[in-house]
Amino acid sequence: MKVSDETMLFRKVDDEPMTAEEVITRVYQSIQEKGYNPINQILGYLISGDPAYITSYNNARSDIRRLERDDLIEELLKEYAKAKQL
Repeated sequence: MKVSDETMLFRKVDDEPMTAEEVITRVYQSIQEKGYNPINQILGYLISGDPAYITSYNNARSDIRRLERDDLIEELLKEYAKAKQL
């Protein structure tokens, strides 16, 4: 039997859709539990697109990638405008 030196990556597929609010809340809490600054980490991801800004703790990195970055930014701006009554 031949042994491969290739790495295999298995990802759990979760078919349950999540809203932007649910994604951001779960990711924020996971980052906070790890002791990092959630605002800095989430903004770093949204600006750069680098998923390394988001911890893999509690599947936060997978959760944030459920939605496109543009969709997350749009939802954040909508909520900001709503809060400021713009």
